[in-house]
Amino acid sequence: MKAAIYDHPGAPGVLRYADVPDPACQPDGVVIRVEAIAIEGGDLIHRASSIPPGPSFVVGFAAAGVVVAVGRDVRDRQVGQKVTSFDLSGSHAELRAVAASRTWPVPDGLDMAAAAALPIAFGTAHHCLFARGGLQRAETVLVQAGAGGVGLAAIQLAHHAGATVLSTVSGTERINRLIALGLDHAIDHRVVDVAEEVARLTAGRGVDLVIDPVGSTLQASLAVLRAEGRLVFVGNAGGAKLDLDLWPALQENKSLFGVFMGTQFEKSAVYETVIQLLDQAARGDLDVVVDRTFPLAEAAAAHAHAEGSARLGRVVLIP
Repeated sequence: MKAAIYDHPGAPGVLRYADVPDPACQPDGVVIRVEAIAIEGGDLIHRASSIPPGPSFVVGFAAAGVVVAVGRDVRDRQVGQKVTSFDLSGSHAELRAVAASRTWPVPDGLDMAAAAALPIAFGTAHHCLFARGGLQRAETVLVQAGAGGVGLAAIQLAHHAGATVLSTVSGTERINRLIALGLDHAIDHRVVDVAEEVARLTAGRGVDLVIDPVGSTLQASLAVLRAEGRLVFVGNAGGAKLDLDLWPALQENKSLFGVFMGTQFEKSAVYETVIQLLDQAARGDLDVVVDRTFPLAEAAAAHAHAEGSARLGRVVLIP
């Protein structure tokens, strides 16, 4: 099969499009003929900074496609079934072997690019907002980096939950798109001071909850919380060293929750939530925004685009 592989970490140019052996189907797994690959933030971080476990390593968390082989211990998947999948590697390829427990059936009517992009972005956003963040109707939430996959998902889910939604985002076109998806107040961090703008929009109170997938903005996120507010940080897309002065947060009884979704998706509550989110997207109740698609052969260019600051939503590869 063809795959996008790398032998050592670095810039997007370390990715090569090459022939590699087809993956074997494990007893508890399936093999998928991949139709769409969502480039996730973790893919970019791994490629840039993680030494691969062996040569010709296939990076990638998220891919959707058609089941072409089923392991002998699997009872709930069948050849020909459309599924979307999550794992910590292996998505950037024509074929993917993955545990069946890390796949979800794709409902009728859902585009495969959207199916690939939804589980991680929307599953993460939902977990951060509700399971960890405890968001309640009529509360105010700030979403850092609203134009990213998790940010777009969090804006929509918080809006549907009846919250007032603020988000950091730049560019008129992107701001208008996010407003159409439920954003109440856009904060262009290139133009205004985020803390001052949050104070203005909340009459000096601060927000109840911050969702921060960036990492480098954590100190600023803590600063805009009201007393006894909650901050949920997930990932470190900004690549910064996570050093924080927590004394001011302690004095105001603020709570800080960390989320790493790699250990969560097979938990029954999270798994079922993703099924519900896929159904909502298939009905048109959620918008899985795809910024741009690239052929798998152009994975290096796609990673470079995904690392840029002008995109809106997920970048998708097509084998």
